[in-house]
Amino acid sequence: MPLKEKTILHHIKDYSILVLGLLMYVLGWTVFLVPNNLVGGGVTGVASIVQYATHGAIKIGYTYFTVNIILLIVAIFTLGKGFGGKTVIAIFLASLGLNLFQTWIPAEICQTLAVENGKLMSVIMGGILVGVGIGLTMSAGGSTGGTDIIALIVNKYKGISPGKMILGMDVVIICSSLLVPSFTPDGELVPFTEKIVTVVYGLILITVCSTVLDFYLAGSKQSVQLFILSHKHAEIADAIAKDLHRGVTVLDGQGWYTKSPVSVLMVLTKKTDLNIMLRYIKSIDPDAFLSVSTVTGVYGRGFESIRLKHNSRDLKKKA
Repeated sequence: MPLKEKTILHHIKDYSILVLGLLMYVLGWTVFLVPNNLVGGGVTGVASIVQYATHGAIKIGYTYFTVNIILLIVAIFTLGKGFGGKTVIAIFLASLGLNLFQTWIPAEICQTLAVENGKLMSVIMGGILVGVGIGLTMSAGGSTGGTDIIALIVNKYKGISPGKMILGMDVVIICSSLLVPSFTPDGELVPFTEKIVTVVYGLILITVCSTVLDFYLAGSKQSVQLFILSHKHAEIADAIAKDLHRGVTVLDGQGWYTKSPVSVLMVLTKKTDLNIMLRYIKSIDPDAFLSVSTVTGVYGRGFESIRLKHNSRDLKKKA
């Protein structure tokens, strides 16, 4: 297949995953969370508080889009142009979906799936959808923006962990819903006691979301190591390097039974690409001997980057 066609197919795949992730993210909010007046973390949590406080006059999508665009502009000036076009597209599509889906989805569906099942079940189901949706969006190279931008800015100047910052901001956003009046879709004022319960559900929501997201990202980033022994090792190495764009290392070995020299191919790849690679190898040499093992971490080009934590005291001593 020509390189140009592969590039086009790769982009189609990425944007399809991006759209699917955003669809799940939007459905999680519009089907399960908003009908129950539930609040979550991040910019969407802020936007939901605004919608509940304005009787639905200012829908989630408007606040979500406005705040994210402001954050993106600030990020460009402070962090550089590291936020790609996919993030802008993701923010635009999510904003549009958060508004339109509240109108498009019949109230009967939300009533049956969310309201009648109770808030706890809605938090779990909505949290799963939102978590997987964010994971899919991130795996496609996009981002839903939000408080992670603030966390990166603070981390740059203050050195505070982004994870701690995001968690702290989420808790503050959820708790701040106690200070703002909230109205149901029917226009009834939500009692303060019920808002306290909503805060508890909000904390459960961010726990479910982060857990699902971690599980998804851990699975999608998992890598494997292959050792391949074949008389057609040169053809297999060329196919992996040229067609699958993965590095191959040739190791010199010796078969102890035959006492003859052998060439062993060592390949590191993402677990999601393993099936394709096995098909390639089988098509070249059906009798190839393979060993596949899971590795706990792969760092370097094409995989994760090494992140070192510096102790501020040690840095001062070195200075």
